Amino acid sequence: MSKYATTEITSAEIPSDNPVHQRLFFPYTEAAKIIHGKVLELGCGWGRGVETLIEKCEHYTGLDKNEPLINQLQAKYPNHTFRTADLPHLTEFKDNTFDFIVTFQVIEHIQDDHKFLAEAARVLKPGGKILLTTVNRPYSLSRNPWHIREYDTAELRTLMQKYFFKVETMGVGGNKKVWDYYEENKQSVRRIMRFDIFDLQHRLPAWMLRVPYEFLNRFNRNKLMDATGGLAAQIRWDDHYLSNEPEKCIDFFFIGTK
Repeated sequence: MSKYATTEITSAEIPSDNPVHQRLFFPYTEAAKIIHGKVLELGCGWGRGVETLIEKCEHYTGLDKNEPLINQLQAKYPNHTFRTADLPHLTEFKDNTFDFIVTFQVIEHIQDDHKFLAEAARVLKPGGKILLTTVNRPYSLSRNPWHIREYDTAELRTLMQKYFFKVETMGVGGNKKVWDYYEENKQSVRRIMRFDIFDLQHRLPAWMLRVPYEFLNRFNRNKLMDATGGLAAQIRWDDHYLSNEPEKCIDFFFIGTK
């Protein structure tokens, strides 16, 4: 199966992507402890966690905008459902359809985040849950031109509370290996960004920044592979854990109950 190879999507096969891939895979292992019944994933991508979810639910539906990947996933998992979608719109689904919704690292890409959560709440059954991750803005190292917006803890909690009667706020924590890599990455990004003397990352429109962002991000990750003495290759998904201090985590892990 073909994979996205961009630094934004993050591959499971490119060595320098490993720390990010492992951090993004970890939430699927937590979701697998919770989910059952009918599960909808908003933004399944190349299928990073599809198999992990399918093993634990009665029926899985995955949505993404990339038609070739959706077709490949449908061929690989014929007993489940994969469709292209223009998120946040879920008009093809009736009210109260799903027991769980999983959406990892997606909401930051959605223009209308209110519509995104309102539609998610609509298609969840009463008592159903949405499991959502997204980056914690204070831990972002530079502007990401692929993100419409990022949130801090209070902003995301307030947003989700508009659509879900209960919101559990957690984060994706990590052990010393995870944070050592983060600190190395932060210092490396700072060395690169010191050349942005006119603060172009915040002045230019997002579309103009995407190509240089991809180039510099890949350059930085490859450089860190050597600079960290193999640390980037050593990090695994189980070097992460759910933290009750989301404000101190790189990513949020929030659960909303309808």
